[in-house]
Formats: sequence, structure tokens, C-alpha cells
Amino acid sequence: MLFALIRRYVLMAVAVPLAAAGARKLSDVLEARHGPTRGTRLLRRGADTVQGHFGRHKKRAVSH
Repeated sequence: MLFALIRRYVLMAVAVPLAAAGARKLSDVLEARHGPTRGTRLLRRGADTVQGHFGRHKKRAVSH
């Protein structure tokens, strides 16, 4: 049970952000070759979504 918990934590902490960074890099490379396409926009949006859920969160602006 402890091993499964550690494995899940490592997956969320390491593999998911790496996959998001890879998708963003792939989107950049494809966009440089072929220009902006629907596929590159979807890759970038997917990477942003994954990092929003599992990555660092943006700091919220404090309203006074």
C-alpha cells in the first residue's frame, strides 16, 4: 500500500509535468516548421491544462 502511494506521488510530481513540457516543446517545433495549426494549439492548450492541474499554480492578485 505504501509503495502504491509513493508511486502515485512520483507519477504526479515528475512524469505529468515532464509530459506537459514535452507537449509544449513539440508544439513549438511543429509550429516553427508548419506555422500555427489546430494540432499545435491543442497541444499547447493541453499542456497548459495539465500544468494548471498538477503543476505550479499562479499567484493570485490581491485586491484591496
